[in-house]
Amino acid sequence: MKIVKLNNGLEMPMIGFGTYQITPNTTLLNVAKALRLGYRMIDTAQYYGNEEGVGEAIKESGLDREQLFVTTKVQTSGYEETKKGLDGSLLDFNQDYFDLVLIHWPMGNDLETYRALEDAYQEGKIRAIGLSNFNELQVQEIIDHSSIKPVVDQIETHILWQQQRMHDYLTANNIVHESYAPLGEGNPGFLDIPILKEIGDKYQKTPAQVTLRYLIQCGIVVIPKSLNTKHMEENIDIFDFELNGEEMAKLRDLDVKKSIDGWPATMQENNY
Repeated sequence: MKIVKLNNGLEMPMIGFGTYQITPNTTLLNVAKALRLGYRMIDTAQYYGNEEGVGEAIKESGLDREQLFVTTKVQTSGYEETKKGLDGSLLDFNQDYFDLVLIHWPMGNDLETYRALEDAYQEGKIRAIGLSNFNELQVQEIIDHSSIKPVVDQIETHILWQQQRMHDYLTANNIVHESYAPLGEGNPGFLDIPILKEIGDKYQKTPAQVTLRYLIQCGIVVIPKSLNTKHMEENIDIFDFELNGEEMAKLRDLDVKKSIDGWPATMQENNY
């Protein structure tokens, strides 16, 4: 497993298990499976309604909490609501802390929301603070008006929308670029691009593995989600090959800045 060091010194795995749209009643089963397969980072959110199942899976795994990196996201707006919501998440999670908490999306009172997370950081309830779905201007506003710099911006990123402009900005500000939907969330034809298969055949890897490897070599953290055991195994089995410069260039050329669903519109480059 490759790791990345965040700007506060905390180490984060470069690949994790996403839990978006995993129902609460199947979260325990699937997260437990991911942990058995070797995943050590789990990504959840208040919005997903499955923080409790993630906590149960960790308890059941027998793994030391310190071996794991768990991210959640608040969907609250403002100081008091965020403070209360985070305490509720910790209660559901049934653990003492989260490794990383993100503001899930811009809500309008983000500076106060972020201040609540700063206080939670100082209290030891969270080990790092980040953002999700924030464009360059929105990230900069947080930096300019906060005492703790965000460590991560989690944004839609995949082979057809590589977020090169945001990547350059985040890298320049020592903020990790994290990808959600790295495999296109199962959209038909997404992994049927011929060059993905061509490169995959060379290394005896699938198009999905080539895609994930490409993003990681770009310095982007990925959180693919699959409930298929074989695919879960394949998604984490990407550290025994390396794409060369020519292959990286060919994959970079696939970027057409195409969003899966166009949300949020503020992430489109002509909006920031």
